[in-house]
Amino acid sequence: MGQSLRGPHARFARRLGRSATYLPEVATFSSVPAEPGPREWADLARLLGPGEVADMFSSPAAPPPDWEPVFRLDGRQMIWTGSGRPAQPDAGTRVVELGAEHAAEMLDLVARTRPGPFWPRTCELGTYLGVREGGRLVAMAGERLRPPGWTEISAVCTAPEARGRGHAARLVTALAARIVARGERPFLHVAEANTAAIALYEALGFAARKQVVFRGFRTP
Repeated sequence: MGQSLRGPHARFARRLGRSATYLPEVATFSSVPAEPGPREWADLARLLGPGEVADMFSSPAAPPPDWEPVFRLDGRQMIWTGSGRPAQPDAGTRVVELGAEHAAEMLDLVARTRPGPFWPRTCELGTYLGVREGGRLVAMAGERLRPPGWTEISAVCTAPEARGRGHAARLVTALAARIVARGERPFLHVAEANTAAIALYEALGFAARKQVVFRGFRTP
């Protein structure tokens, strides 16, 4: 995450000393050094402000005792191998590109499907693609973290009434193709309990790289 904030996402970064976080309407992901001391935690608390959430993603660092735990979720990181079965285009489904002007629709879909953290300006982190049915946005996926040589696929979600039609597979396949075309490698994160999503990603050519723990803490 720190590499994303120093690189492609530098324009979204807030920094103090060796601590960093995203602008509040973009993401709550926060970064500290591998072995942070009291100064780094104090700097991050100043960046975020009192009572705000720091999403530490897969960082193992433990904050001071007065930082309140908010959530903990077991997950896995998966990387694209190129050996899966890409979703085939559907003549009746058109994948469309989404931008900041579609943020309200995207937030509505996220509220109904809960794919993970998504804020009013999250869609500015990279390319977002969607599928419409009857003019309504029913599925989407996009790009999030951008460490050197890699791009994360995130916010993969489909409205309940549109599931079972292959939308998620087509969107992930389309994003992966774009990422590979610019010389980078796709990766993603998924909750360990979401076995259906894991099976889909494996079928599309993603393989588990490592187990991760997503943790969030509230600043004092």
